[in-house]
Amino acid sequence: MKSLQILIFVALFISAADAQVNSNALSFRMNMAYNNYLLRDIHQQYSDRQQNFTGALKSEKDFIEYRNDCIDRYKKIIGDFPEKGDLNAKVSGVTQLDGFRVENIIFESSPKRYVTANLYIPDGEGPFPATLNLCGHGLGGKAPLSRAATLMALYKIAVLVVDPLGQGERIQFVDENSQSLTRGATTEHTLVNAGANLFGSSLAAYEYWDNHRAIDYLETRNDIDKNRIGIYGSSGGGTQASYMLGLDERIKVATVCSYFTKREKVLDVYGASDGCQHIPYEGREQLEIADFVLMMAPKPVLIMSGKYDFVDFWGATQAFQELESAYNTLNKPSNVKFFSVEAGHGMPKPKREAMASWFKKWFYGDNTPVIETESRSTDFQQLNCTATGQVITSIPDNISIPEYHKQQFLDFEKSREAFLKNDETAIRKTVLDLLGIEIPNEPIGIVPTGTSSARKYELYKYQINRNGQMPIPILVIMPENVNEKSNVVLYLNESGKGDILANESIIDHYINQGDILVLPDLRGFGETADPINLNDSKYWNREYRNAMASMHIGKPIMGQRVIDVMTILDFIEQQSQLKNHNITFVANGLYGPTAIHATYLDNRINNTEISRSVKSFYNFLENPIQKDVYTNVLYGVLKYYDLKDLMALSGKGRARFVD
Repeated sequence: MKSLQILIFVALFISAADAQVNSNALSFRMNMAYNNYLLRDIHQQYSDRQQNFTGALKSEKDFIEYRNDCIDRYKKIIGDFPEKGDLNAKVSGVTQLDGFRVENIIFESSPKRYVTANLYIPDGEGPFPATLNLCGHGLGGKAPLSRAATLMALYKIAVLVVDPLGQGERIQFVDENSQSLTRGATTEHTLVNAGANLFGSSLAAYEYWDNHRAIDYLETRNDIDKNRIGIYGSSGGGTQASYMLGLDERIKVATVCSYFTKREKVLDVYGASDGCQHIPYEGREQLEIADFVLMMAPKPVLIMSGKYDFVDFWGATQAFQELESAYNTLNKPSNVKFFSVEAGHGMPKPKREAMASWFKKWFYGDNTPVIETESRSTDFQQLNCTATGQVITSIPDNISIPEYHKQQFLDFEKSREAFLKNDETAIRKTVLDLLGIEIPNEPIGIVPTGTSSARKYELYKYQINRNGQMPIPILVIMPENVNEKSNVVLYLNESGKGDILANESIIDHYINQGDILVLPDLRGFGETADPINLNDSKYWNREYRNAMASMHIGKPIMGQRVIDVMTILDFIEQQSQLKNHNITFVANGLYGPTAIHATYLDNRINNTEISRSVKSFYNFLENPIQKDVYTNVLYGVLKYYDLKDLMALSGKGRARFVD
């Protein structure tokens, strides 16, 4: 008896395993297929950019036009900034050290958004030239950077070291003891960035505004020379510096360290970085990292790289050749320089010396090399601007970024109401623009890839091809008792169509009532799901690199999946056994927002049932510490509509949540 039970168990196990294996419908198996597909657009966009850049090198006039056009395209995607208010700056502490003093500064970059910073002021009479020191990633923020600031201050250059959001004293997710609730700055940056994207902004834009206002603060001081302002940053600070150069004309000199390379190479080999290092649609606007630096040309800029940095060194050398060519065209070849060391990431002593020498040269006209004679750093506690070491637990009226996002949702309510009063044509156009798509009109190709029989139904497999789109694997389950009143049930299952095929209770539910099941895997799910090990867990998204690459090229991943749904509807319409039946759309999990958008845009869907899904984009704002948000982010969507608005526009009861 026991042996029989074991045999039955093994048979059932093999049957389930076979169902999983037999669910594949594509004619190929390649788990990198979707990423490779996205890289085609990335390479094409940067190929077009390369042609434009090369053409601009013909003359100084041509290149100035190219530079200015880059700035215009950058402004097009960066989003809006707040109106300037009072900085309400105050000094919360002062530490006098040998040759300089450190002032602990708190100011408001926008109302109730408090920025903490340390100002290193040289001894003696000013006004002094000053630089912003923009921090690399690390929860400590400004504190670990005191060595570079100290060196600069000893050579009579003031330095304002600014805590970025999510670092230092500005961590957004902390407990009552001021301890971070996430693994580090890169995770927090990524989680916060998703919410910002929903309003057409980004963490990079927030950082820019804080840093821009930091220069405003420097300009309020009599001991600072307003005409000699520079910036430098390493790693994430290099990102901030690069994003700032084209938008703030007050910057006269810059250094970018351990960040500068080719974005195309990064996305190809390594995948997307954390949230603060990407502004959506950069690829669509053909903006390379070199372009952000070139926006300040021909002002002096120093690029610093480590030969063994994880920031690709070969990419850095290739991108620097573009800077050299541009500065030669602008007749300022000595204004750009590349400095590399036999080291890795960050700013070790040789880089600090090279950087200080660069600023001394351009601020004081002194070419004497800077020598760091001793390694000095300021005590961490002396650099704190707040009582607890965190703004959130020290300043009661501080508005955190998650709170700001929730308020933004309310502030845009009237804007959304006004948008929804537009005519249908205008609304549809905006929805399509946000999705980054057009209604597809290319013919589809239907490739049968297999058939099999089971109790009560026949199983048909297809690969659906459409020029320019990912192939879609589809299973069609045709019950024995199908009739003219049978529904076609288009079922999108987050964990893949194979799980549905292996679930007898779900299959029986539909075939017993004569419904025809259409089970696809949209791109990035099931058969074309990206390998989980290629998506760093710190980003909290199982398809982070593909979601970010999609936003980069201007084609959000949700929009691509809406195209897939329309392609499947075309398939249904062209199959004699499927057409002329009512179409019920069933979707769960991450598929939910795709189903809502497809239902609104395509009247061939009779009704839609959604379960286990986000019901409002507001859910992402009220609970920012959740996984897989980027899958369903549309850049700026909450200026126009929420998910419930599209459901209402689709027709009463046509789309509904069933849980």
